[in-house]
Amino acid sequence: MNNIYTNSYPIINLYKKTSFKSEIVTQMIYGESFEIINRFSKWIKIRIKEDKYVGYIKNRKFNSYLNPTHKISVLSANIYKESNLKNKIGKLPYTSKIKVEKIISKFAKFQNRWIEIKNIKPIKYKAKKNFKDVQIFKNIKYKWGGKTFDGIDCSALIQVCLNFNNIFCPRDTDQQVNFFKRNIDLKNIMTNDIIYWKGHVALVISSKKLIHAYGPRKKTIIMDIQKTIKLLKKTSNLEIISIKRI
Repeated sequence: MNNIYTNSYPIINLYKKTSFKSEIVTQMIYGESFEIINRFSKWIKIRIKEDKYVGYIKNRKFNSYLNPTHKISVLSANIYKESNLKNKIGKLPYTSKIKVEKIISKFAKFQNRWIEIKNIKPIKYKAKKNFKDVQIFKNIKYKWGGKTFDGIDCSALIQVCLNFNNIFCPRDTDQQVNFFKRNIDLKNIMTNDIIYWKGHVALVISSKKLIHAYGPRKKTIIMDIQKTIKLLKKTSNLEIISIKRI
């Protein structure tokens, strides 16, 4: 793929402008691909291939496009210098994509690194439930623009779970509301329905509970549905604008 590159760093921040003081609009994780829109001396403007999101990143050396074979299936997976647990050299976030070169015993090799095979799934793997893994993010800190174990925001919580299951999902709440077409009434709400307010989103996990990356509580938290609806109305004057079912 001409002009398509693959990110070989665990997490890269995308900025709104060519400055580290600018707003972080999203993150690009290991194995995601991108095209370069424009080059500057220290920055490049890119578009992430997976969700078409545009932003600025630091100009670094990147790999040409690598067709992935597997993806990370845990919140964070340690990576090692060799096929043992002795020389840890970092960790990769959930949904990171890798191209496995070979497997030895309990380890898989990719780009001169090793990972335990228990922490990966084939790239085409899809869980029976789209949001099976959502609660691995419980108590992870809230981070605007974040989408990993190091911090996540409300819309990324929805996006990463769907992306892991090979379902396209836009990055931001307003984009998601417009993209998903099946609307549900509150009285008919079910597990895995998605509740949208202006600028916020939560996932229903039972008849009475939801989970969301909630800024005021500074973490991803499970809360009562009706209490959350009342709380957002009281504290932020937010009303539900849509409930979606995938």
